[in-house]
Amino acid sequence: MTDKDFDLTRRSFIDRVMMATAGAGMAAAAPWVVSAASAAGADPVKTNPVRLGVIGTGDRGRTLIQNIAKTRNCTVVSICDTYAPNLAKARQWIGPTTRSFNDHRAMLDAGGIDAVVIATPLNMHARHSFDAFDAGLHVWCEKAMARTITDCGAMVTRSKAANRVLQIGHQRMFHPTYLNALKRAKAGEIGSLTQIRASWHRNNAWRRPVPADATDRQINWRLYRDSSAGLMTELATHQLQVGNWFFDAAPTRVMGSGSICFWKDGREVYDHVALIYEYAGGRKFIYTSLLNNARYGCEEQIQGSKGTIEPELGRIYQEVPAKVLALQRMQKDVARGHKRTVPIGGATWFPELPVTTPGESLGWGEYDETMLQFEGFAEAVRAGKPLPGLLRQAYQASVASLLGEQAMDRGEAMTWPTNLVAI
Repeated sequence: MTDKDFDLTRRSFIDRVMMATAGAGMAAAAPWVVSAASAAGADPVKTNPVRLGVIGTGDRGRTLIQNIAKTRNCTVVSICDTYAPNLAKARQWIGPTTRSFNDHRAMLDAGGIDAVVIATPLNMHARHSFDAFDAGLHVWCEKAMARTITDCGAMVTRSKAANRVLQIGHQRMFHPTYLNALKRAKAGEIGSLTQIRASWHRNNAWRRPVPADATDRQINWRLYRDSSAGLMTELATHQLQVGNWFFDAAPTRVMGSGSICFWKDGREVYDHVALIYEYAGGRKFIYTSLLNNARYGCEEQIQGSKGTIEPELGRIYQEVPAKVLALQRMQKDVARGHKRTVPIGGATWFPELPVTTPGESLGWGEYDETMLQFEGFAEAVRAGKPLPGLLRQAYQASVASLLGEQAMDRGEAMTWPTNLVAI
């Protein structure tokens, strides 16, 4: 891709984001995107970029470094990881003058950075954020926020006390397809939303080979309770944010069941979870995630009285064409010579068949929304002011994921906490 192609693609991406956020209700539903896209759409800042130090250069951290390189207003000047091979792998994506550290405090003490990017195991997020705030730095942190609800709230409190930006990595909030989906839902195209079904199904152990110079808990931290809530914090938190976003509310109660159902290899976190989150007005978010069947993959099905939106597939479906009564269907079959058994019902009965219309595309993006997320973060750092509304979404998604874990562990419904930090 040439620089011209890159600029055109970037411009097209931002234009589509702006189009998706235009219209009544969207400014309130996604105020962070309006701010971020407006800033990114201005003349690119090619000099004096926001200087970032990345803590954690494993697979996710290296992916973030590559996304940051696409931005026009931030750059990676320092990297840090306690595991030397991760640092070595990250060096191919950074400049020769970028400094490397094996201790995050040494990186903070060395100075020369405006903000940190945290991509470490979940149980380290709060500590690394606190140290960064104490050093006077802004923080971009991978989701979920922290291992406990208390630490999630403490991260919010500490960011406010330090007067520093705290932004959490929920990239769907910047995704043009999701934004368009939300816009069309708010316009009433699928009627009144009463249920969201979401799933994230995979068919792999989620276990990685352990090199000779590392420990299992170091490499497979997602499988152990002290460092992760497993599927809930690593996957579900994304989709819970989508659920809260489309319902424009936090859940009131959650119940669920979790088990180590298939991968009985010594892991401590569930490999199979099923939960129901209740919202005001009887609305429900029904969630499943498992690690031994990928047939239905990752999806959110946002269901209203007039249609359904599936943003991961990028499609919207209307509850049309009008259903044909069974007797009328049978008459047509007989007329065509296609006889078949038809259940007998009343005059208004019709088969409970799924809507099989192909739907309509919501549009796709060829550009990674993580780029816009970081460009927005950089502008927030420059202004010393967080993008509006963003942290609240992330905080509530993290709380919902951890509350779901508690509901499964205790085998009882958990109500939404009343002592959360105000944002």
